[in-house]
Amino acid sequence: MQPKGFGMLGSLRALPFLVGMAALLGFLPVLHSHGLEPQHMMATPPSQIYPKIVHGALMEEITSSPPASPDLHPGTKHPANNSIAGHDKKRKSFPVLDVDYKHVRKPFEIALWILLACLMKLGFHVIPTISNIVPESCLLIVVGLLVGGLIKAVGEDPPILQSDIFFLFLLPPIILDAGYFLPLRQFTENMGTILIFAVVGTLWNAFFVGSLLYAVCQIDVTGLGHIGLLDNLLFGSIISAVDPVAVLAVFEEIHINELLHILVFGESLLNDAVTVVLYHLFDEYATFDKITFTDILLGFLSFFVVSLGGVFVGVVYGIIAAFTSRFTSHIRVIEPLFVFLYSYMAYLSAELFHLSGIMALIAAGVVMRPYVEANISHKSHTTIKYFLKMWSSVSETLIFIFLGVSTVAGQHRWEWTFVISTLVFCLIARVLGVLGLTLFINKFRIVKLTPKDQFIIAYGGLRGAIAFSLGYLIEKKHFVMREMFLTAIITVIFFTVFVQGMTIRPLVDLLAVKKKNETKRSINEEIHTQFLDHLLTGIEDICGHYGHHHWKDKLNRFNKKYVKKCLIAGERSKEPQLIAFYHKMEMKQAIELVESGGMGKIPSAVSTVSMQNINPKALPVERMLPALSKDKEEEIRKILRTNLQKTRQRLRSYNRHTLVADPYEEAWNQMLLRRQKARQLEQKINNYLTVPTHKIDSPTMSRARIGSDPLAYDPKPDSENLPIITIDPASPQSPESVDLVNEEAVKGMTRLPPSPEEDEDEEGLVMRTKEPSSPGTDDVFTPGASDSPSNQRMMRCLSDPGPRPDPEEGDPFIPQGK
Repeated sequence: MQPKGFGMLGSLRALPFLVGMAALLGFLPVLHSHGLEPQHMMATPPSQIYPKIVHGALMEEITSSPPASPDLHPGTKHPANNSIAGHDKKRKSFPVLDVDYKHVRKPFEIALWILLACLMKLGFHVIPTISNIVPESCLLIVVGLLVGGLIKAVGEDPPILQSDIFFLFLLPPIILDAGYFLPLRQFTENMGTILIFAVVGTLWNAFFVGSLLYAVCQIDVTGLGHIGLLDNLLFGSIISAVDPVAVLAVFEEIHINELLHILVFGESLLNDAVTVVLYHLFDEYATFDKITFTDILLGFLSFFVVSLGGVFVGVVYGIIAAFTSRFTSHIRVIEPLFVFLYSYMAYLSAELFHLSGIMALIAAGVVMRPYVEANISHKSHTTIKYFLKMWSSVSETLIFIFLGVSTVAGQHRWEWTFVISTLVFCLIARVLGVLGLTLFINKFRIVKLTPKDQFIIAYGGLRGAIAFSLGYLIEKKHFVMREMFLTAIITVIFFTVFVQGMTIRPLVDLLAVKKKNETKRSINEEIHTQFLDHLLTGIEDICGHYGHHHWKDKLNRFNKKYVKKCLIAGERSKEPQLIAFYHKMEMKQAIELVESGGMGKIPSAVSTVSMQNINPKALPVERMLPALSKDKEEEIRKILRTNLQKTRQRLRSYNRHTLVADPYEEAWNQMLLRRQKARQLEQKINNYLTVPTHKIDSPTMSRARIGSDPLAYDPKPDSENLPIITIDPASPQSPESVDLVNEEAVKGMTRLPPSPEEDEDEEGLVMRTKEPSSPGTDDVFTPGASDSPSNQRMMRCLSDPGPRPDPEEGDPFIPQGK
């Protein structure tokens, strides 16, 4: 059973739709009663738009006066007011209420359309059941279709979205909002991937779709043999570009992760240059009788002129806007106006020379933002942010509504073969292009694009109002199949927006694609990000590889040393990036506290400068934590400035290919190896109590070693049946010098009283530890109990001399002088 307030809540949610329908029903009789022609509202001059309006019956009832004569209209000469002329004529009463719709028609209709769009957008977000299933763009197109059908049902022609209105007034706010708040770090890190998708991918789609459509048209059954190759290539260039408006509308609702969002949206922004070049190229070629190689070469060069020229225009206007904001500290009210005007001038200047206006707007927004935000106040920053969001949202809503209205109002020519072939070829070209380019891109990317990412990129290639407006720019005298092209374009737009736009959210959930992280960056994340940037820059310098981080560091140094000093006013130009980020976060937190009324619950000591910016007249009286003094705060800031962000000095980069050979390098290497071997030997001596037995030497080697040091081998006194070897040192190699003496003959003279340890030993040599000497005796010259010659020889035998190097060939066994 539903609660009592459920019906009332549902009626309140449906209130915006009812108000919108009421406004629409009030708008339609006005159109019908005055015989207006809205389809010429944006195309014909005002002298042809406004019909002559005479006062109707409503005016007669209110004023009770006869119908006005034609002499009362402006531009006619009125007779002199004399008593003779006015005596025979009845005097006209003074009009209390008059209707002059002609005077307010244009602004009234524009305001009514905007009001209708905003009410539809409000109703979409009020009812969550609709927004969870249908994207906002789809609903707005449906509203446009209904409005166009209603206007046509009352006998009027619905208005058509003219290309000039779209490109000059509706598209710039959306692009400026996207360029000004562009996530620059993700965009620059993925610039190569975005450019490949935008340039190579768009060219592939255009020529693939155009050539296959030309092949289809050459089939006799289709009856489209009169459509040439240039016509199909022009149509392919229009339909191949991904639309930024549609991508923004869909991807912001599904909250896809930053990587996929910036890849698809960046592609839709940067492919504008390719679309403009291809469109003007094939449009000009259609007027030529013969196309030469020079024309093709100039068309190829025009791509660089259009793209780089648009970027240059945007950079120039961005620098001028940043420099102008340096001097606006005394008049903060006009700060947001400079941002809007300079950006719009950049777009118009680029369109003036047939350059890429979208590239100009993006470049202007990216260049001016860091410097403008450092100069303007926080109130101006808030104004710029919300005004751009509002302006772009209204433009996007109007675009989708007029897409639906123009679909009803436009002239169409349906060709099943051409339309279905276009839709199928667009899908195939997108999938093949993404798979082929990703296979190449993943060879150079550290973070590879997974199959799920490739599917979302291919599935997110939506078409929108840019293709629709470019289709309306086609001249019918050069392209006789203009209506068929428009019908195919609208079909592809509706399929991508409705089918792909409605199914991409459940597919993202089904594939478990990573969503966008909504948490804000903290100071800790900023510190670690900068640390990793400096670390990777140092690694690239050591390796001699001039990569992304190297050039980024060079640009930051140039910006800090020269550009900031010219474009940022005051001490902010010398402030480190981390402290600037701290200022920004502190300001945002303080503004949120002020807006929520939580000034008495400030969790930490906010800086004095930020509190003065928020409330310069009165400071909080009580704080939970005591505020820092100005001297202490300045000391802390000075420490941060000097020690926090010390980047490396300019040093020579290491490169293994340009090193000069050092003549002492080999000697140093040998010395290091010897020291390393000596340390290893010391470790072995300290770790082993006994030395492992050596290999059994040959008889010749044994005789030589015994002869070199005869005292090192002495028989054990209690050993039995062990021969004593005596060697003549004069001739160690002579076998005659070895005499075997019976041990029993010597046993009686050298035998000592047996000890318990000796009784336990059966055979072999026994190692005895040397007893520590008394403190007053000399260990070297004072003989001890264990310093007998036999014990000394035993200790020599069992001591660890370390491994000896093998004798080289030709060296004597007994060194000279021994």
